[in-house]
Amino acid sequence: MTRMGRMARVVGIGVVLAGAALAFAGMGLFMYQMGRDMSAMTEAVGQMGRDVSSMTGDMEYMVGDMDRMADSMVQGQASILDDLGRVRVRTELLARDMHGIQTDMHDMTISIRGMAIDIRGMDDSTGRMTRASGVMSDSMSRISVDMDRMTRPESLPPMSPFR
Repeated sequence: MTRMGRMARVVGIGVVLAGAALAFAGMGLFMYQMGRDMSAMTEAVGQMGRDVSSMTGDMEYMVGDMDRMADSMVQGQASILDDLGRVRVRTELLARDMHGIQTDMHDMTISIRGMAIDIRGMDDSTGRMTRASGVMSDSMSRISVDMDRMTRPESLPPMSPFR
């Protein structure tokens, strides 16, 4: 081999060695990057696990809160139903009382009407009694005059007859 041939050979081997070194360096760099990416992914998966665990705890608290809320709603509905039942009963009692008041007012109206009729009758009787009293007073007056004439004949004018 000639000197040129040897140089070419050394250059060829150098190129191959440089290519191999570059290939190994590229592969090392690739492996390093892949390791970093895998580490970041592992960290992300770990964080996801912690997040899922935290979400699980939060959901357990939420379920507990929702159970308490559902129980509270059931108690509230029962309380409302009890209150509405009492309102219904009291409304029925009030309606009965109002009906009784209406009946009493009707009876009282009839009684007042009867009293008005009786008062009119009493008024008529009083009028008749007043007229009778007037007639009686006239009669008593005449009787008094007649009695006076009979007990004191000297007070009579001469020749006047009794009435």
